[in-house]
Amino acid sequence: MNITFHSILVGLLITMSSALRCSAALDGNNSVISFQVGVILDLETQLGYRAFNCLTIAHSDFYSHHPNYKTRLVFHARDSKRNVIDAAASGLELLKYLKVDAVIGPQKSTQANFLMNLGERAQVPIVSFSATSPSLQPPKFFVQTAQTDDTEVGVIAAIVKAFQWNQVVIIYEDSEYGNGIVPYLSNALQDINAHVAYKSLIPVSADEDFTLKELYKMMTMQTRVFIAHLSHSLGAKFFLKAKAIGMMSEGYVWIITSGLMDFLPSMNSHVVEAMQGVLGVKPLIPKTSHLESLRLQKTIFDPVNPGYKSADMVSIFDVWAYDTMWALAMAAEQVGSHYPEASYQDTTADLNSSDPFNLPISKTGPKLLKAILTTRFKGLSGMFHLVGGKLYPASYKILNVVGNGEKEVAVWTQAHGFKRVRHNTSDKFDSTPKEEFNSNIIWPGKSRVLPRGWEVPVRGKRLKVAVAVRPGFEEYLNVMKDSRTGAVHFSGYYIEVFKSVMATLPYAVPYEFFHFEKPDGSCAGSYNDLVNQVFLQKYDAAIGDITITGNRSNYVDFTLPFAEGGVVRIVPITYEDDNNMWTFLKPMKKELWLTSIAFFFVTGLAVWILEHRISSAFRGPPSHHLGMIFYFPFSTLVFAHRERIVSNLARLVVVVWMFVVLILNSTYTASLSSRLTVQRLRPAIADVKELIRKGHSVGCYQGSFVCDILRGVGFEDSKIKMYRFPEDYEEALSIGSKSGNISAFFDVVPYSKLFLAKYCDKYTIVGPTYRTEGFAFVFPKGSPLVADVSRAVINLTENGEMLDIQRKWSVGDPTCNGPDSIATSVSVSLQGFKGLFTITGTITSSCVLIFIVIYVTKNRSSLQQILNSRSTVWSKIKEIGRHFDQRDLSSHPSTMARDPQFNYPKAEVAEIVSSSQSVDLSNSNLMVLSLPMNILSTHSNNIALPNIPTNATSSNSTVLAPIFPEESNTAIDVTDRLQQQCCDAQLES
Repeated sequence: MNITFHSILVGLLITMSSALRCSAALDGNNSVISFQVGVILDLETQLGYRAFNCLTIAHSDFYSHHPNYKTRLVFHARDSKRNVIDAAASGLELLKYLKVDAVIGPQKSTQANFLMNLGERAQVPIVSFSATSPSLQPPKFFVQTAQTDDTEVGVIAAIVKAFQWNQVVIIYEDSEYGNGIVPYLSNALQDINAHVAYKSLIPVSADEDFTLKELYKMMTMQTRVFIAHLSHSLGAKFFLKAKAIGMMSEGYVWIITSGLMDFLPSMNSHVVEAMQGVLGVKPLIPKTSHLESLRLQKTIFDPVNPGYKSADMVSIFDVWAYDTMWALAMAAEQVGSHYPEASYQDTTADLNSSDPFNLPISKTGPKLLKAILTTRFKGLSGMFHLVGGKLYPASYKILNVVGNGEKEVAVWTQAHGFKRVRHNTSDKFDSTPKEEFNSNIIWPGKSRVLPRGWEVPVRGKRLKVAVAVRPGFEEYLNVMKDSRTGAVHFSGYYIEVFKSVMATLPYAVPYEFFHFEKPDGSCAGSYNDLVNQVFLQKYDAAIGDITITGNRSNYVDFTLPFAEGGVVRIVPITYEDDNNMWTFLKPMKKELWLTSIAFFFVTGLAVWILEHRISSAFRGPPSHHLGMIFYFPFSTLVFAHRERIVSNLARLVVVVWMFVVLILNSTYTASLSSRLTVQRLRPAIADVKELIRKGHSVGCYQGSFVCDILRGVGFEDSKIKMYRFPEDYEEALSIGSKSGNISAFFDVVPYSKLFLAKYCDKYTIVGPTYRTEGFAFVFPKGSPLVADVSRAVINLTENGEMLDIQRKWSVGDPTCNGPDSIATSVSVSLQGFKGLFTITGTITSSCVLIFIVIYVTKNRSSLQQILNSRSTVWSKIKEIGRHFDQRDLSSHPSTMARDPQFNYPKAEVAEIVSSSQSVDLSNSNLMVLSLPMNILSTHSNNIALPNIPTNATSSNSTVLAPIFPEESNTAIDVTDRLQQQCCDAQLES
């Protein structure tokens, strides 16, 4: 019996029986509103046949449960015969001539592209439960009552992430169904840092030769994780060929999407046998009694056909077809109940028009579409809920193909991730989903060992490792070629580290070293050239002093660094010459010298201001004032000042200043002693800017990235010289830039240490270290070895084995037999004395300010009189200066008595002669003073007067006082002081 005929017959019988039951229930009391529904499926395919059966069963079940509904769906089935044209023709017929209210179908995404546009023109809902391509851009009247393929990329990416696979191959068929998922799947894998190594596009009509060619290509790759998105017919042929060539053996990983996994129960046993160990995903269908009822009914309708296996399991498309019919029936009842008198079709279209797309516009379609989009109920697939015209994503289950069928190993939800299946309950995975998965899965080859996801070598091929050798540093890398056999032997620190790392990997990786050189033995290029060769996959890896840089990382992957990074500057060293005439100035820097001299002057000026009006030591002619200002603070350097300080403010200034002088003196002495007794080394040129400014030439290793750094900091290409051997740039450094060579050599830290170990008495490292990421092993982009090798490097570092290898090859901390210390002479700067100068400056200025306030307050009237005068500003300034220059006799009354210049010897006691006696004034050391006699008589008890004869009758007395040589020009001042002493005596009485 023909499948198509059988299907249509069964459908008609079910529809007729349902209609009879419904009409009997209505009993003629109410009129039945019929909704014409077209069904377009590939009825000759297993999916189409089974889906149509489910539609008819759902039709019968729905109206059996709702016998009182006023509406009925009437199916009009059409066979699209697996092609787009027949599907389009069927759609035109149903819309134009039968004027259906809705269309269920089509079956394929390629058919839906055209049919949904017809529905948009006729405003009739096109409802598909099997067109799952996410690339469809549905118009308003297209509804997908199925989960689109893009909803399952999340669970596939989660599986790849759980097992830590970092490379995958995507296999998909060349159709709307196959192409639609690829962009979404690629993005999901990229989000978890998984690299898509290859995309294999399989035509729908691919023959065996094409399939085998693609499989062999993928077999030669390192990647062993394959994600297949194929239809069930193409997938069956594909896996049979993969099994035949050995790609279903241990170490391989296969993940299939729901479109293929859903058909596994109905596939041939040979196909199921070939797919043993495959992981698949499928939307989760809750187990209910209604679902079991559907399974039993479907078994009755399964045809007896050798090409099909008895469908004892319900597929996801069966469930979606069932729920689609219920949703459409509910929407029809909602529309019929609200619009019982409405006309459901516009029959005004001209059916005789030559335009085949002149379709009648449905009045029911918009209402029916709105009702479908808002319909919600609990169906066989779970909660039926449409969002944006698509079925809301549900949970997924992960299945493992084992034996004759599938085994559920886990459940995945977008909100909570993975859950494991145990005794019909779900427990959330905690922190080890990888181990939980692995305990339940049987992998290809009946293995329970978790596959790595990649294999090295591939089909017996060894890993080709390029070795970059820098001559002159055999401790790091050395290459020796046997002249007789031609064999090349590699040794050194880098080689041993690489061997140790590969030996600690949990799997064997055969490899072979290749010297990166030309046939004539010369270097094959720079380090960038070597990296480019790895990028072009001419080498599988590269080792040596290859520094991680941003530009190189765009083309290859680096492991974690196994050697320190950084670029330093090597310059010649010279001994400081401490025998020149200006050595005494070097202990302190220029700014400290200038600041100290300035404070010397400021301190002298402050003391003069504070003492000038009250102390005779700070009085005298202008030259004496200026000399005292400069002399006094400098005399404190050796504490040789003999001037008596009278004012308390001046005493405070001097005490603080002497503390500053003590600190400066001690620092200067210590620094100068160090310079004169210890021989110091210094770099010839210590600043990169100075090298650039003076036009010096610098050097770098030929082919190194260091040369690019020098260009970046400002050196011209003509000033950058490249060398290959350390002897060459050592000679160039020793000669110097003035002779056309170099003044500095820039190199990475490891080689710089070894270089200085040999020449540490001649060269030194100066200036900052330019930060780099260190040396690392190089692998092609996306290589699965990178992560494992990096972990091995960490383990070697942590357990101390890396340090042992460094000691073995004497590269950890090279010793230097040269001078004990290489230091740049440092002069004392102002920075260390800023606090000290701040303190003395604050105290000095405060004392001067207090003195000025007291002076202005005390002489307010005199100063106000000067300022109010009508003289010029300059005259006022001079007048204030004269006033300030006057001796202050009232500030310190006892000062005169204590002044050292009034402690005369007893032999030179003043003679007080009365006016009645004659006095010999020829003595040049006597000064005649005329004082009121009443003052002398009044204070006779305090002043001892000798018996001096007097001849004068005057009331005044003449006092003869000695005149000291140093004060011969200051007789008036002495008179003033004597008068002041008399005044003091009067006050004391």
